[in-house]
Amino acid sequence: MTVTAIPICSSDAVVEGGKGIRFPVTAGGDNGNGFVIRYDGKVYGYLNRCAHVPIELDWNEGDFFESSGLYLMCSTHGAIYTPESGQCVGGPCRGGRLRPIMVVERDGHVFWQPDDYLTPAKV
Repeated sequence: MTVTAIPICSSDAVVEGGKGIRFPVTAGGDNGNGFVIRYDGKVYGYLNRCAHVPIELDWNEGDFFESSGLYLMCSTHGAIYTPESGQCVGGPCRGGRLRPIMVVERDGHVFWQPDDYLTPAKV
């Protein structure tokens, strides 16, 4: 069974190095959130769950980048991740990585693609 890509937001809502856009998902049977950010002109999506301890990353809703705008940062542990790969390059989970979510940008919108682990949020 093929699941159709699910719309997240308009493309212009995801600003380079700005706030990320959160969206509901079910991850491994548990409700949670994914997020999409724009870095170096491209959109990237991840499960909003630190690789160290499964807690959400953002400081305030949508605030995923640290002050330089070069890394994503866990608000609780200070782990830093590269935006283009989700690889942890500093902090308690160095060598770990964020769970990627396949995202695509087309026709002025950003969409995510469910997979075997990430599915549309249960209501």
